[in-house]
Amino acid sequence: MASQEIETLTAALSRLPGLGPRSARRAVLWLIKRRETSLVQLVDALAAVREALVECGTCGNIDTANPCGICADPRRDRASLCVVEEVADLWALDRAHLFTGRYHVLGGRLSALDGVRPEDLTIDRLLGRVAEGGIDEVVLAMNATLEGQTTAHYIAERLEGLPVRITQLAHGLPVGGELDYLDEGTLAQAIRARRPVL
Repeated sequence: MASQEIETLTAALSRLPGLGPRSARRAVLWLIKRRETSLVQLVDALAAVREALVECGTCGNIDTANPCGICADPRRDRASLCVVEEVADLWALDRAHLFTGRYHVLGGRLSALDGVRPEDLTIDRLLGRVAEGGIDEVVLAMNATLEGQTTAHYIAERLEGLPVRITQLAHGLPVGGELDYLDEGTLAQAIRARRPVL
């Protein structure tokens, strides 16, 4: 039986996404064996992040500076704004290095079931950013879920009348995907979004 401190650490790690109790226990044992190097580095990194993290007042990204590195980057296309549900979505898109504009994090998605209303998200701040001018395109990068698409539709309606082009991420067949393994919703979207070959 491990000490209470080790059990507390194991329980804390097991709450992380992708780590269950067994994986957390293995991670704790690995850290204990390397406590003079890896454990000390992990504790120091966690403490530094805890002290330095702030939410960007412009886009809602999590960074160590306000405005965040993306908003402060002069090389970013200021005329293009990509709207995402969560910070994880921003990080995933930016990691791909395919979008060179700026972002806006909603902080979730509309959901009647969960009681998430438009006022619970940063939609008004988004509308304010667009109304200020200088933005030519708003890319709605919501997840391909019912709630995500409802949120995208709601935002598109609210942006109607502003001098901005509204686009949405394409949905459909993934690269390397086989038709036999795809769900009906993905297949339906792929059929609806078909385009000419030549």
